[in-house]
Amino acid sequence: MLPWSRVPRALTALLLTAAAVLFPTATATAAATAAAAPAADARPSTGWNDYTCKPSAAHPRPVVLVHGTFGNSVDNWLGLAPYLKNRGYCVFSLDYGRLPGVPFFHGLGPVEESAQQLAAHVDKVLTATGAAETDLVGHSQGGMMPRYYLKFLGGAAKVNALVGIAPSNHGTTLSGLTRLLPYFPGVGDLLNEHTPALADQVVGSDVLTRLNAGGDTVPGVRYTVLATKYDEVVTPYRSQFLDGPGVRNILLQDLCPLDLSEHLAVGLFDRIAFHAVAGALDPAHATPTTCAAVLG
Repeated sequence: MLPWSRVPRALTALLLTAAAVLFPTATATAAATAAAAPAADARPSTGWNDYTCKPSAAHPRPVVLVHGTFGNSVDNWLGLAPYLKNRGYCVFSLDYGRLPGVPFFHGLGPVEESAQQLAAHVDKVLTATGAAETDLVGHSQGGMMPRYYLKFLGGAAKVNALVGIAPSNHGTTLSGLTRLLPYFPGVGDLLNEHTPALADQVVGSDVLTRLNAGGDTVPGVRYTVLATKYDEVVTPYRSQFLDGPGVRNILLQDLCPLDLSEHLAVGLFDRIAFHAVAGALDPAHATPTTCAAVLG
C-alpha cells in the first residue's frame, strides 16, 4: 500500500507531470505560440508547409512532421523543420488531436482519431506534391501514433519511412508514476475523459495493446527509432525501441557519448538527433553521426 503521508505529494507529482511534462514539445509562452501559429497553409515565414513545393530527384518524398502531446505544428519543429528544409526537402507539419476549448496545445485527443487526421493530412500532402509516398518524422506521441495509421488505416501503402524521436511505442510508466494510478480511484477516468491521448500512452493501454499485437511493424515501411538514455518521460527508454524487419534502433549516446539531451531537448534542438534523422530519411547518402554533427 502507498503510505497515506505520501499520497498528496505523489498525486501532485502525477497530475503536474501529466499536465505539464508528459510528452511535451517545444513551448515558449502562450503569447509567442499564438503569434507563431496562424493557419497551417499560411506560414510563409516558417519555410515549411509550402504547398507549392515539388520534391526533387534527390529528395523525392515530402516529409510530414508529427508533433507530440501538448505540442503543435509550429513549436515542435522550429529546429528540425528548417534543418530539413535547408537540405532540400519539402517539409510539412500538422496539428492533430485538438480538444474543444483548448488552444495551442494539441495531441490530446484519442490516438485513433489523431491517426485519422494524420491520414487526411498525408493525402493532402501527396496530392499537392504529386509524390507517391511520404516519409513521417514524429516526436514522442508523434512517433507512435503514426504506427496506428500504418497498421489500421492503410498508411503503409503511402509511407516509405517512419522516424520516431523518443516515441512512446510501448507506453510509459513515467518513471513509475503511472503505477500510482490504482491508488487514486477516478484519476484514470479523469485522464481518459479530458486527455485521452495521455491514457492511451500508459503502459498496457487498450490502444497500445492492439497496436503492438502481432508485431511492432508492418511490411514495406522502414522504421528508425532515436532514443536518449536521459529520457525522463518515456520510461524506461528502451521501451521506445521496436522489434521487426526494417527497424533500426539508435541510442543517441552510442553516436555521441556527450549528448545529454532529455525527452524535450532531443526533439527541439539536438543537432545530433537532427543529423540522424536526415540519415534515416536518405540512408543511401548518410554520413556517420558523431558529436561533430552539432557543427553541421
